[in-house]
Amino acid sequence: MTSFTRIPDEERPTISVDPQQIIATIEDNTYGGFTEHMGRCIYGGIYDPGNPLSDENGFRKDVIEAMKELKVPVVRYPGGNFVATYHWLDGVGPREKRPKRQELAWVNVESNQFGTDEFLQWCELVGTEPFFALNFGTGTLDEALGWVEYCNSSADTYYANLRRQNGREKPYNVKYWALGNEMWGPWQVGQMTKEAYAERAYQWAKALKLLDPSLKLILCGKEGPTSWDSYVIKECIRFDLHGLGGSTTASLIDMHSIHIYTASGDHLKNVTAPRSAERAIQITAGLIDLARIENKVPTTVPRQKICFDEWNVWDPARAPGEEGAEEAYTLSDALAVAVWLNVFVRQAEYIGMANIAQSVNVISPLMTTAEGVHKQPPWWPLLLFSRYMRGKALSVGVKCGEYQGATHPEWIRGAIETPWLDVSAALGDDGVVSLAVVNITEDKAIETELRGIPAGAKVEVHRVSGNGVLERHAEVSTSEITWPESHAYEFPAASLTLLRYKP
Repeated sequence: MTSFTRIPDEERPTISVDPQQIIATIEDNTYGGFTEHMGRCIYGGIYDPGNPLSDENGFRKDVIEAMKELKVPVVRYPGGNFVATYHWLDGVGPREKRPKRQELAWVNVESNQFGTDEFLQWCELVGTEPFFALNFGTGTLDEALGWVEYCNSSADTYYANLRRQNGREKPYNVKYWALGNEMWGPWQVGQMTKEAYAERAYQWAKALKLLDPSLKLILCGKEGPTSWDSYVIKECIRFDLHGLGGSTTASLIDMHSIHIYTASGDHLKNVTAPRSAERAIQITAGLIDLARIENKVPTTVPRQKICFDEWNVWDPARAPGEEGAEEAYTLSDALAVAVWLNVFVRQAEYIGMANIAQSVNVISPLMTTAEGVHKQPPWWPLLLFSRYMRGKALSVGVKCGEYQGATHPEWIRGAIETPWLDVSAALGDDGVVSLAVVNITEDKAIETELRGIPAGAKVEVHRVSGNGVLERHAEVSTSEITWPESHAYEFPAASLTLLRYKP
């Protein structure tokens, strides 16, 4: 949460941080990833058999190391739009017997050489949790129940024994399962009305939790401030003693997902666009609270959080999905990603998970070649936030000027503020405060008074900057300074600065 006061641009800005003003815990799953059978994300991305950079399983070792460097806690799979025609049984068992299928989301042929067991084995190597999306397009409830049984059951039953037959004795214990993906979309195979989706999602949720009560089920939302979200939340976030086996401390639905992508060729529109996601989170959280109130959900049931399981900077016109969606990112895009991450920290009270779409090659900060990996500009804010912006989110007071021009989407103007300095702060478990400040201006350094950093304190400074917002290269630096008596600090134009100190 940020308290923002707009002042004239010529006045000196102020940022105030108090380490005792804790908003909420930042869920580790805020820094989740996403892998889809799309473009070169799976084949040629995380799975590249025959390449000398791959291990004996065909997994790219350099990609695994990059994911470990990011400390990615959870990865969504196998889609995305892909999942609406995906049948998980095609991707298990001996590879030579797996069928090739026509894939309709991205109009490709799917070989099924990489499937459930390969992905879950890859997750174990990375040290991350899996998050599966269920096929709500051409799939059936029986098929979904079979997948959960295959992954999680220790019983002497058909699908659990099939897993054993395929070489895995102990269950994988996959916790997170999405009830479909973007079922509202006209591009979706099996597009549904909000009424039809809500009815199916609720019935599937009951059956899935009867099979495995430990599952965390994620409802399919839209962008948040929509009639789809309002209706689906109201119908599905309710209390059902029968469906929960009499429990008064559990819920069929654990999170509600929303998806937003932002992008603009205009720098200031680009870096302020993630503010639309911030307002969407606030509105969605209000819809969840409204449903709980009107449906009389007991306070013993934990409040459902938001799963922002697709987010990123993406312009489909310049990087079409059907062509692999390989974005070539700029410093402006890196700063937009930093603002996105500030949003998640500020709204930590409501965020249960967030998954950048995607983790490699497809609209990704990480790109593979036959010889190695290339880290695009957005990689660096993602790395800094994942490494340091964990623990507790802190309240921040910001007084500065505000960008007042056109925004994309247009409705940002009047719905939420767009300050020149976009700020969040976190208190780590080690007692260190991390203050992230994005100066969104293209060419104006902003000298700012910082309140809360003791004079004489040793301050670690990490910075992402460059030689212009359209540069496809970012400069990354780390230094240490002794904090001055004046408490003044100059944030360079078009930069992310992360200040770390003990209060």
